[in-house]
Amino acid sequence: MTTPARRRKKAAPKTFKAAYGILKTNAAELQQQDEPDIDNLMTTVEESITAYRVCETRINAVQQALDAAFSEEEKTENSDN
Repeated sequence: MTTPARRRKKAAPKTFKAAYGILKTNAAELQQQDEPDIDNLMTTVEESITAYRVCETRINAVQQALDAAFSEEEKTENSDN
């Protein structure tokens, strides 16, 4: 009896697009499994958590930039009155 090969843990993604791609791929793989791949589950979960954190960081950065931009715009509009 052979044991399934373990997946190697990948390096952390550097961009939102790469991280989002990992999340989509891992979610699709988990949904399509008839039987859970317990041997690789922790690797998949750890990889997904890392990817999620990259996405969360980028989304928060964009939100802060938008908030700052709108706040600055409001200040400009209010000072014109």
